[in-house]
Amino acid sequence: MKRQSPYNPQSIRRISDYPDILTVQEASELLGVSTKTVYKLLREGQIEKRAVGRAFKIPKVNITDYLGIKPTK
Repeated sequence: MKRQSPYNPQSIRRISDYPDILTVQEASELLGVSTKTVYKLLREGQIEKRAVGRAFKIPKVNITDYLGIKPTK
């Protein structure tokens, strides 16, 4: 059985307002959690990241994959 996303279309439009590459702060705003929680998700490998120097960059597609949202064309 295919899992349906619990997120409504308004949330999807909000996601589109963010840049394609997110900082930890932007990811926390988008997910509605603290930066500490985002770091935990990154550390556990639940969301993939890229290290740029000492900062983490998170492709927006990794956030939508984590949320179970399929991109619309």
